[in-house]
Amino acid sequence: MTNRNCPNRKPRVLLIGNSAKTSVTETMQRVEQIVAPHACIVGKVLGQHTDELIMGDPDLIVVLGGDGMMLAVGRAMGDRQVPMVGVNLGKLGYLAEFAVQDLADHIEQILDDSEHVSTGMMLDARVESDGVQRFHSPAMNDCVVQAGPPYRMVELAVFVDEEPLTSLAADGLIVSTPVGSTAHNMAAGGPIVQRGVDALVVTPICPHSLAHRPLVLRGTQAIEVIGVRVNEGTTIAVDGQISTPFKESDRLVIRAFEHRFKLIRHPDQTRWHTLLTKLKWGTRPEARSQR
Repeated sequence: MTNRNCPNRKPRVLLIGNSAKTSVTETMQRVEQIVAPHACIVGKVLGQHTDELIMGDPDLIVVLGGDGMMLAVGRAMGDRQVPMVGVNLGKLGYLAEFAVQDLADHIEQILDDSEHVSTGMMLDARVESDGVQRFHSPAMNDCVVQAGPPYRMVELAVFVDEEPLTSLAADGLIVSTPVGSTAHNMAAGGPIVQRGVDALVVTPICPHSLAHRPLVLRGTQAIEVIGVRVNEGTTIAVDGQISTPFKESDRLVIRAFEHRFKLIRHPDQTRWHTLLTKLKWGTRPEARSQR
């Protein structure tokens, strides 16, 4: 990472790119040319290095990659959340809304207009074994209990604010944020929740019951999951990127993280644009060709 002094009052911008993307080096050079006349670039990073994110002390982070990179950077910022603008080099680009040309067209608005900054709740996930915390991570999308090998159903006891909610036999359980409701949660049949709403979405994965349906809870509540019967490979996965084993009698506690992530919205797109154009929500089936 390169550090540069910022003698003026220009915004401090960090560029971070996913080194797994083949075009990231060339794209970062182009983005630097776009940003440099308007801001002070405090560093350029290829990878996901938490210490470097904090050392740069940026006012804005430009993330080059896809949604996965956005999730990794959001988690890495922890309690020092600053606005992120995503330049999509991936496939979907649900969080990374900008193309390089979009960034060029809107760079002054991005840097000067706080109207385009949206915030959203994150999760705080903690795992305890024998009363001792051994895992802790924020999450932007979700925290998932996955059955794992040998792929038998697991039994989970679920509590809300320390009150019993249910005993669940299933392939797992998803607890997601509203922004994460369009990820694993949606694929498992859970509801789509509008960004900006403070809510916890609880969705069983293939439950062995017709009675277990997804549940939306207030964002102020705490969800506790205890492993009653689990597999050798049962894990807790955070944002689909980091994981930890989940053993019998382990305790997973999920609540709202004390800090909120910050994303720069595309100035030319409505709040529903990505849902409609990329996830095709509400799209009618195409008519069959007439013969």
